[in-house]
Order: sequence, then C-alpha cells, then structure tokens
Amino acid sequence: MDVIYLEDLAFFAYHGLYEEETRLGQRFHVDLTCWLDLGPASREDDYALTVCYGTLTRVIEGVVTGSRFKLIERLAGAIAEAVLAADPRIDKVRIRVHKPGAPLPISSGRASVEIERTRES
Repeated sequence: MDVIYLEDLAFFAYHGLYEEETRLGQRFHVDLTCWLDLGPASREDDYALTVCYGTLTRVIEGVVTGSRFKLIERLAGAIAEAVLAADPRIDKVRIRVHKPGAPLPISSGRASVEIERTRES
C-alpha cells in the first residue's frame, strides 16, 4: 500500500475542557497519513488518479475549525471519519493532533493524540 503524508497543518480553533480554551482558542497542528493505491497515478502521471492534497486539507480544516470538541481524541476521530468519507480510494488513515497550548503543569511541552482508522472499522 502506498502513502500520502500531510504534515504540520496548523489551525486556530476552540477545543478543550476549560472555559478559557473555548473562549480564547489556540493553535492545533494536524498530521495526516493516508494509505491507498497510488500505482495508477505513479504510472500514468494523471491528476485524476490520485487524491487532491488541497481537498484533504480543506476537509481537515472544516472539522478542526467548524466543530468544537472537549477532547483532542474526539477531534482526531472526527478528522479520520471525514477523511475516509472524502475519498473512497483511501483505505486507512492515521491522524495525529498536536495541542501545543495544552494546560500542562510545566512551563513547556505539548499534548498529542494519534489514531488509526481503516475503512472497515
């Protein structure tokens, strides 16, 4: 299986458990890995035979900025669902959501969640 990566996509959104997070918002970074057969595109050099990176980016942006979730676990799950629904050629996705501004009890660090979903699950 072949792979497409979109990495470090940055969005400003209002997810979180705490009132300050939902009121002030913060940056979220998303990494996408999607598995599909890129054989036809790699042989034919035909744009119609691959998945549009711009479309995938817009799908992710729509979920991140168009919804509100308490947990980045749910945000990652919603992104995975939307990406799989966006193109039937995608067999599997891995989503990593980074929350650099997570309220951690130290001066530096970020929280991240990574999930994988297949079309069958």
